[in-house]
Amino acid sequence: MKEYERKQLLERVNREGATVGADIPETITVQSEEVDLQAFVFEIRRRETVPQGERERVENAKKNLRRERLERLERIEDGEVSYEEGERLVRSIIGIDRALTALEGLGPSDLEREAEAQEAADRKRWMKFLRKALGHDDTSHNTRGRP
Repeated sequence: MKEYERKQLLERVNREGATVGADIPETITVQSEEVDLQAFVFEIRRRETVPQGERERVENAKKNLRRERLERLERIEDGEVSYEEGERLVRSIIGIDRALTALEGLGPSDLEREAEAQEAADRKRWMKFLRKALGHDDTSHNTRGRP
């Protein structure tokens, strides 16, 4: 592969918005193991939240996908593949990026996150109220006895 072709392929991988319109590959080989990537992502995404038992599986999948992405990118960077192989690698990297984007958007739903934040804020207000009511408020404690 020529140097300008290699740079062109790398630019396509790193282009902002490269995943727009890209499909998640049906299957992908990750560390010598065939993975039904599209089915996995759709199975996880169809749920509103990832159950606690599945979170570790999803995190491992994301870690393995990132590792595979890096290995494929390095093959292009090294320039030891043909342009056709580089094209295939670029398409697969963009597909991996698309899957990672879909998986990164998972986690507690906005309602769950909002409820947790509200509960933490309520606890903080309650502790502040108690400190003030019991005379342990930091601001009143520092000014006591001073003009």
